[in-house]
Amino acid sequence: MQRFTIPREVYTGDDAIEVLKDLQGKKAFIVVGSERTIKDGTVAKIQSLLKEANMESMVFQGVEHDPSLETVQKGTEALREFGADWIIAIGGGSPIDAAKSMWIFYEHPELEFEKALVPFSLPKLRNKARFVGITTTSGTATEVTSFSVITDPETGIKYPIADYEITPDIAIVDTNLVMSLSPKLVAHTGMDALTHAIEAYVSTAATPITDALAMKSIEMIGSYLVDSFKEDTNARKQMHISQCLAGMAFSNAILGIVHSMAHKTGRLFNIPHGCANAIYLPYVIQYNAKTAPAKYAEITKRLELTGNTEAELVNALVAFVKQMNKEMNIPTSVEEFGISYENFTEQLDTFAEKAVNDPCTSTNPRTIDTEAMKKLYLCAYKGEDVTF
Repeated sequence: MQRFTIPREVYTGDDAIEVLKDLQGKKAFIVVGSERTIKDGTVAKIQSLLKEANMESMVFQGVEHDPSLETVQKGTEALREFGADWIIAIGGGSPIDAAKSMWIFYEHPELEFEKALVPFSLPKLRNKARFVGITTTSGTATEVTSFSVITDPETGIKYPIADYEITPDIAIVDTNLVMSLSPKLVAHTGMDALTHAIEAYVSTAATPITDALAMKSIEMIGSYLVDSFKEDTNARKQMHISQCLAGMAFSNAILGIVHSMAHKTGRLFNIPHGCANAIYLPYVIQYNAKTAPAKYAEITKRLELTGNTEAELVNALVAFVKQMNKEMNIPTSVEEFGISYENFTEQLDTFAEKAVNDPCTSTNPRTIDTEAMKKLYLCAYKGEDVTF
């Protein structure tokens, strides 16, 4: 038996946040990350819409990139004091992920963080509150997923919480909210979305439903990401929809070792998550193609790239990803990003082992052990083809 879970309601398009004025409840706890949504009036607009719904609201702001457990604890305490029946998270992956974790511990204060990390083992939520995710970036798709990623600031290690209980009740994908994104953020979040879609498509947990969503997302990203980077308005809107499709796919099919690798090195070396995914993706495709060439070949064909054999099609896909990186000024290796070889290798044993044990590794189409992971990391560091 296979399961497919997404939010009960997904609102897309221009002015989709207007649906908040129809929300039924008494109190809404709004979680915000960067100042952007405050300065541009988005948070004020949300509060105005909630007021129309006769709801009191409180804003918890300042969630950092790669949210920490300490931030989650502070937010949970504020949430308990306020006593909300709706949690509304707005921003990129960080505030929405943080808000999901606040939700867990608001409903279950007795739960230990370590126990929350056991995949798909959370107790039932929605005893106190329901959840709205409003995305303002086109990449993480956490507004439709069953994941929350929390970071240990001392070690830089990211810990994913995975459970369908934290899939939001309502997702709002308002295409007006991404018009002011910087090209750099468009590039990083867009490549995160592409990685989500490709990893979901080749995942061992993929289904025909997730395949359909993942492939459509891949096609749209191939058509629109670079133009979105160049600030084309229609492309921006199309990318916002495509990242949501990718999120629906990977929330159910899970991911693979691109994310395992990024989770364990992104914060450690201060590489933005989407950028880390973009760097690692071509090398992981080469590694996985040993056991999943047909699915990568299918992606290549749908992108209308050429090749006569599966090997040629895989090579064309790798070249396509690398070319997208170059067009959007994303490094094609860890070395090019600016990390010294000494700094990278002195911790390689540790983060390679942690990457192997990351939950995303379990659905990768090709198995991997620590020694192979170290070799893969080194290929990505040097920008060398993966031949093993």
